[in-house]
Amino acid sequence: MEAEEKVNDSPSAEKTVKTPAVENKDEEYVERLQRLQAEFENFRKRTEKEKLETSINANANLILQLLKVLDNFELALKHNKDKGVMMIYDEMNKILEKQGLRVVEAKGVFNPKIHEAVVKVEGEKDGIILEEIQKGYILNNKLLRASKVKMGKVTEKK
Repeated sequence: MEAEEKVNDSPSAEKTVKTPAVENKDEEYVERLQRLQAEFENFRKRTEKEKLETSINANANLILQLLKVLDNFELALKHNKDKGVMMIYDEMNKILEKQGLRVVEAKGVFNPKIHEAVVKVEGEKDGIILEEIQKGYILNNKLLRASKVKMGKVTEKK
């Protein structure tokens, strides 16, 4: 079977006419190329996303370790209001904020998604945070460390 036929309208000019089999093959190649282009684009997007997630996770691990240092600075500042220590603490907070770190609000109603009740005190304020024991942090809208709190709990009278 011949794929292409030559048609002569004049003795000097040759034209090529594609048979249906050749046209189908061309369409198949075009479809294949389009699928490959789409697959490559999906691969590129997936690779970029994975690279970003790896970077975010690496930052999260480093920042999680730095939170221990930040906690120690806070303890030092409770007992001694040294200006140099305060300046280092403030500078470290600014750097971490630029990386997307925010403090979890530990006031008002207890929220188990962002708070961890380490002490429950019987009283009249059920489900209300009475005191923050350790700060919690959110990194890029993801909970990095829950805020440890003292929470009020009403006991049932018998």
